[in-house]
Amino acid sequence: MAEVSSKELAIAVCKALADKRGKDIVALYVREKTDICDYFIIASGSNAPQIRAMGERVEELVERDLGIVPSRTEGVRDGRWAVVDYGDVIVHIFNDETRLFYHLERLWMDGGNMERFDEKTGELVSGV
Repeated sequence: MAEVSSKELAIAVCKALADKRGKDIVALYVREKTDICDYFIIASGSNAPQIRAMGERVEELVERDLGIVPSRTEGVRDGRWAVVDYGDVIVHIFNDETRLFYHLERLWMDGGNMERFDEKTGELVSGV
């Protein structure tokens, strides 16, 4: 299998989240801000079962389509804040209340590094 870029992985994750009706899906390019990863993908789910389904769908589709398994997952079963870690791409799936409380976008956004996922085109769109 060919090498997958972090951007391609980020888009695949966003598509998997949208597949389970994830809300407000954004990608924050943080490579210039941290050594942790290239992208944070952030999405919201309405309730614990949906958050669980979104996390499981991400793992399922990324492994099936790209042959990549996460190095770590946390909180997928709890359904408040799930983290799926692919190294270069870290996925955060929140319920609305927890997302507002932690507001990762505010912490990591610098005005030019956030893209919103467009379900119609299946792409990340700048200028949000």
